[in-house]
Parts: sequence; C-alpha cells; structure tokens
Amino acid sequence: MQQPHSPQRLFTSWQQVALDTLFLTIGSILCAVSINGIVIPQEFATGGITGLALILHTAMPWFETGWIYIAINIPLFLLAWMTVGRRFFFYSLLGTGIFTVTLFYVQVPIAVEDKILNALLAGIILGAGTGISLKSSGSLGGMDLLSVMLLKRFSISLGNTILTVNALVLLMVTFFYSLEAVLYTLIGLYVSSHIVNLVITGLSQRKSVMIISPKYKEISNFILRKINRGVTILQGEGGYTGTPEQIIYTVVTLGEIAQLKAAIKQIDPDAFVVVSSTIEVMNYRIGNQPHW
Repeated sequence: MQQPHSPQRLFTSWQQVALDTLFLTIGSILCAVSINGIVIPQEFATGGITGLALILHTAMPWFETGWIYIAINIPLFLLAWMTVGRRFFFYSLLGTGIFTVTLFYVQVPIAVEDKILNALLAGIILGAGTGISLKSSGSLGGMDLLSVMLLKRFSISLGNTILTVNALVLLMVTFFYSLEAVLYTLIGLYVSSHIVNLVITGLSQRKSVMIISPKYKEISNFILRKINRGVTILQGEGGYTGTPEQIIYTVVTLGEIAQLKAAIKQIDPDAFVVVSSTIEVMNYRIGNQPHW
C-alpha cells in the first residue's frame, strides 16, 4: 500500500525564515518605490488585480475597490494553497502584509521628466522587486500568485503571465486613462516581465550541449571529471558518409558553458558543437525546477 505524502514543511530553519523575510521586504520596497515614485506621479495606467478591481467597482459602484481587491485575492490564495503548497501560501500572506506597509511608508520621489524614461525605469525597478520577492518562498500576492501557479502547473514563465494578464486588464481600463498613459504602462510592463524572468531564471539557466567528435572519450572524461556533469553517448550515423558517429549529450549550467567550450576547442578544434537553451531541467543534481 502506497504511503501518503507528508505535508510540506512550513519552516525549514530560522535562517531560511529570515532570508525569505528579507527577500520579501527588499522586493516590497522596490515595488513601492516604482509605484509611489513613478507610476502614481506620472499617472500611468493600472493593470493586474488592482486594475481589475477598478473595472468591477465601475460596474458595481456600491462595492468599494479595496474590498473587491481582497475578494479577488481570496480565491487566488486558496488556489495557491492547493496547487503550490501551504508554505507558499503563508509566505505570500506575509509578503502581502509587508507590501501593504511599504506602500504607505516608502515614498521616494524620482525626478525624471521624460515619460519613456519613466516607463523604462518603473519597469526595471518593479521587475527587480517582483523577481527578488519571488526568490523567497512566497510572493507579494495578487498577480504574483497567479504567475507562480501557472508556472507550476503549465510551465508558463512568470514574465509571460505578468505581461499577458496585465495587458488584457489594461485593454479593459483604457476608458479610465488616456491612450498615451496605457502605452507608457505597456512599455513598463514589457520591461518588467523581462526583468522578472532574468532575476528568477537568469543565474539558474541550463544549457544542453550536443558534441560530435572522434575524440568523444576525451571530451566525455573532461565533462565527467572536471565539470562533474553527467554524459550520455548517443549512436548516430553521418548522413552523407554513412560512417558511425558518437554524439555526446550533456546539460551544464550557464557558468560552466565557457569552460566546456574552451576544453572542446583544445581537445578537438574541429568538433561539431550545438549549444541550446533549456526551459526546465528536472534532476536532483542539475535541475532548475521552481523552489516553491
């Protein structure tokens, strides 16, 4: 009889709790700087859950926007509990609380006159803040909850979810703002989505490498002993010559790819090498699965 899975541990260690809280705090401060210092003063449009709450408030003026925002977040938090885990749920509650406090108290004026530069800077700061908060065991709530759930369930990147959903909401709130404000906001959201992906997956990116060389044994030994990564030898055949070929297949980190290419060039300068980017890698040693 299969044993039931043990529940997810809420806290791994006090050091991890402190680190997660620090990430959530830094992320909240950066997001608050972007919102209070640029988005609100420049009168950019509002996307995400806030924008959706604004639309519903227009349709139901007796229902306050703040209560609508909370009402939308409740099912998102419940879904996060079921699809991601209770640790993510509780840390996201903590992150939402910290973010709410920073929105009240973090007021950093940013003196940039050009609208496009404001949009770019807002996107950079907001993306960095969101990405840093998502490096923790939780999030800042709202759109971040949805993006993590879609990543876990359908492997849709965080940035793509944030950009797509925000763009759809912005299309619905265009009657609240000028077209220019909406377009400037889209610029910021586009930049923000890329920064989020860079912060979350930039340093954990994996590269798959295929190498065809008669010196495949020497190259394989280098990968196994010097880089300490696994190697698979595939049997192939030259399409033109018909001669048997041994193809090395391996997956390395972004930081190891330069070392591998330098070694291949030294062992066999004529080797045929293909380096490809990966979306996800599942393995206990080289995997880059989400940490939530």
